[in-house]
Amino acid sequence: MSRPRIVIVGAGFAGYRTARTLSRMSRGKADITLLNPTDYFLYLPLLPQVAAGLLEPRRTAVSLAGSLSHVRLVLGEADGIDLDARTVHYTDPEGGEGTLAYDRLVLAVGSVNKLLPIPGVAEHAHGFRGLPEALYLRDHVTRQIELASSADDPGACAARCTFVVVGAGYTGTEVAAHGKMFTDSLVRRHPPRQDMRPRWLLLDIAPRVLPELDERLSATADRVLRRRGVDVRMGTSVKEATHDGVLLTDGEFVPSRTLVWCVGVRPDPLVESTGQPLEKGRLVVDPFLQVPGRPEVFACGDAAAVPDLDNSGRYTPMTAQHAWRQGRAVAVNVAASLGVGEARPYRHRDLGFVVDLGGAQAAADPLGVPLSGPAAAAVTRAYHLAAMPGNRVRVAADWLLDAVLPRQSVQLGLVRSWSVPLDTASPELARVPAGPEQRARPQAAGEPASGLPGEGATESHPAPGPVKRDDIPAEGDS
Repeated sequence: MSRPRIVIVGAGFAGYRTARTLSRMSRGKADITLLNPTDYFLYLPLLPQVAAGLLEPRRTAVSLAGSLSHVRLVLGEADGIDLDARTVHYTDPEGGEGTLAYDRLVLAVGSVNKLLPIPGVAEHAHGFRGLPEALYLRDHVTRQIELASSADDPGACAARCTFVVVGAGYTGTEVAAHGKMFTDSLVRRHPPRQDMRPRWLLLDIAPRVLPELDERLSATADRVLRRRGVDVRMGTSVKEATHDGVLLTDGEFVPSRTLVWCVGVRPDPLVESTGQPLEKGRLVVDPFLQVPGRPEVFACGDAAAVPDLDNSGRYTPMTAQHAWRQGRAVAVNVAASLGVGEARPYRHRDLGFVVDLGGAQAAADPLGVPLSGPAAAAVTRAYHLAAMPGNRVRVAADWLLDAVLPRQSVQLGLVRSWSVPLDTASPELARVPAGPEQRARPQAAGEPASGLPGEGATESHPAPGPVKRDDIPAEGDS
């Protein structure tokens, strides 16, 4: 009898945990295939530290091949699912096509940047969902401070020293907190001629920072940000974005060359192609994480609308904590569907939240106990080390080195503005120049086109989109 074929699409928190748990449970008695655009699992919570120069990029990238035994890795992006034929069609990084047949399918494709119909945002803002975007932001911020240090025009200097972050949730708050510390360290080495100081604005239409958390954690984060010098503006957002700055909803125009978009995420548009019922773009599943009417198909993570059994009529939020635990639940239920063990509905009790605010500052409530300052920072870093499935020693070593050595403030220029567009369906991949025959993932209805080029392109092909001023190297750049 042939072994059952299990295909897992996506290696984020949910997909990675599913693959790891199934590989241990199956003990080689099932063919497990993991389809993912990259060969690593990205630990997203530490991405702001990559952008701030505290961690090297590979510290947050855990090798899939090195950490998942008995799992076959297929590099590629799923661009079509035939539920009747039980196949997944994909495109590999070089433009080749392939098909994977399955007996059990786990959809864990995650989420992408959430766009709003605000003029200029898609052209001038950048998201923060993948390593390419973090590397771009790190280089871009460094470049702006270096250019400001030699600018004679006070207006240009002020614009380059102003950084706008939209969205005061987890990501936006941590980006602003770490970013302010990073630019303060940069200006100590490259002081602007106009005696300008870096200015960070954190905007959100919500009434407070971290609105999804307890008010005590929110107050702690707000206090740390303001004390550090971040201009926190609640009830305010962006009305229009231009190359020269952003127009706020209160009528003020803020000259700036940097707009970081952290307003939230939306489910990967791939789930729409299944033709199954959706809940605000998420694939509807039952408490056992199965798609109704399709017992061989499971879904988890940000792409799935999972019933919250402790709150009738509601669905679990799109958080890494839920995705990680849903991954294990899916693995148990997939195994049960093959006759191993017993299926269980998904339940989860929050163990608390942590928000890293940089340095010795953080906000945390482990097991409901609110903490701030060095104690919260210690708990936060301990939590991340415990939660990471790999690279713990390397991460801890980088933290130790950062405590005793100055950060390196060089820009490598590896990721350009046009290669990390906000409207991409694949934030984990940097866009590269594409040939005319390159395929792109089909977009959902009404979604902006964002071709995903392969690596077979040559330098004679133009960049996919207009070149921004940020793509033109300054004098002395290499």
